[in-house]
Amino acid sequence: FCAQTLNSDVKPGFPKTINPNDSAVLKAARHSVERFNNCTNDIFLFKESHISRALVQIVKGLKYMLDMEIGRTSCKKTQHPSLDNCDFQTNHTLQRTFSCYSEVWVIPWLQRFEVPVLHCQ
Repeated sequence: FCAQTLNSDVKPGFPKTINPNDSAVLKAARHSVERFNNCTNDIFLFKESHISRALVQIVKGLKYMLDMEIGRTSCKKTQHPSLDNCDFQTNHTLQRTFSCYSEVWVIPWLQRFEVPVLHCQ
């Protein structure tokens, strides 16, 4: 006979707060920014600057729900650099930030990431 007591604060299907600095959260945020960059006509790339809230929900895989700020970098889209090597825009007239909410669906066993929801303003 096998018995297991589950942690009472973990409810399958319920979103749970997760540390915004968690590596999986940062990876999900990067996928959101990549989608944003692919959807805009801006000549510069944007990247995540601050994640203010992160939730994770166990679904068919993991669904991350993120509130974050993104900012314009000094890297042009045509250069296709790694965002890790892009600094935020220092020219005051070119600086631009957005507040975004995104949902990122991660299916680890298929190595698949989808961003079905992305709202930035």
